[in-house]
Amino acid sequence: MPDYTTIVDGLEVDMRLGIYPHEAAPQRVSLSVHMTVSYPHAPSADRIDEVLDYDFVREGVRAMAAGEGFALQESLVEAVAALCLADSRVTEVRVRSTKLDIYPDATVGCEIVRRR
Repeated sequence: MPDYTTIVDGLEVDMRLGIYPHEAAPQRVSLSVHMTVSYPHAPSADRIDEVLDYDFVREGVRAMAAGEGFALQESLVEAVAALCLADSRVTEVRVRSTKLDIYPDATVGCEIVRRR
C-alpha cells in the first residue's frame, strides 16, 4: 500500500489560547499538520475522490478557532490530531502549533506525533 504525506502548513487563525489574563482575547496561532495517509493503491485517475481531501483539516481547525478556545497548546494539538485520525486512512499525524505574538524575539509552540 502506498503512503503519502499530506501537508497543511502555516494555517494561521485567531483564537483564544492560553492561561494568562492577557491571552483572554484571540491571538494569532499558526498550525502545521503532516498526515501520513495510506491508500490501497496509488491514485491513477487524478481525481479527488481517490485521495484525502485536506479541506476537512482547514475547516476543522477554523471551527476550533471560532469555538471557546483552549487553555493549553497541548490540548489544541491533541484535538487537531484526533480530527485527522478520524479518517481511517491517516496512519500518523504530526501537529505543531505556534503562538506568533507572545514574545518580540521568539515564537512558542508545541508539537506532537500520534500514530494509529
